[in-house]
Amino acid sequence: MKKVKIVGVPEHFNMPWHLAIEEGAFEERGIDLEWTDIPEGTGKMCQMLQNEDTDLAIILTEGLVKSITEGNPSKIVQEYIASPLRWGIHVGAKSSYTSIDDLVGSKAAISRFGSGSHLMAYVNAQNEGWDTEKLQFEVINNLNGAIEALTEGTADYFMWEHFTTKPLVDKQIFRRLGDCPTPWPCFVIAATDRFIEENTSTLKHILEIINIYTADFKRIPSIDRTLANRYEQQLEDIQEWLSLTRWSQSQISEETIKGVQETLLQLQLIQEQKPFHDITFTKS
Repeated sequence: MKKVKIVGVPEHFNMPWHLAIEEGAFEERGIDLEWTDIPEGTGKMCQMLQNEDTDLAIILTEGLVKSITEGNPSKIVQEYIASPLRWGIHVGAKSSYTSIDDLVGSKAAISRFGSGSHLMAYVNAQNEGWDTEKLQFEVINNLNGAIEALTEGTADYFMWEHFTTKPLVDKQIFRRLGDCPTPWPCFVIAATDRFIEENTSTLKHILEIINIYTADFKRIPSIDRTLANRYEQQLEDIQEWLSLTRWSQSQISEETIKGVQETLLQLQLIQEQKPFHDITFTKS
């Protein structure tokens, strides 16, 4: 058995991986795929790829692209979610802020620098016409850290995936002031350069398997109920999320990578743009 380490966030997007692992789909091809949940998100996963603490990651597009331009020896091997991510903009339940406009000049909670919550705070600020050079941040590591920061007032707002945080809104721990969708497909499958070089055949098998699972995922009987139970979500929220989410079975487009880099460069979040072939790997 070939052991392969993979990481991703503990969110409903990654259910196809768990189904494939639980049903022995990878084992049938001689692959021991070892999944680890990373609640800290993309910034942490970029670091793990950089340090070769994992072989693969299911990771936010913008965070990985930024990291690769800064020298992370990894590549996008496939687009995973083709639809945008819907980032909820949250404040504490007792916060005095009542609209997104009120947040100008306030402090954003972020899981870490280089994470989606960090980069999307810039995208949101640009959308709102704020001075992005005046953004302030409080590093909170994960969702529990955000609850603490927003409740205690050490940060003012927090951006995280709309449906993952919906139970906290329902429990009146957070209030959502609005949403900010990503201007690009949200999740990609990443691999370290070393893994690609040494395990091209294994990678091809892994992608074939996950693509079979994602292509049929929405047609699985009662998948909405399974997801709602597993991720402690309301059934109607999962049904809405499923209607909005599109899985991909192909490589991300050159146009998308160009757009992501242009946005990051404009926001002064990267120093230079890299060619498409420096950021992606296409299986033959």
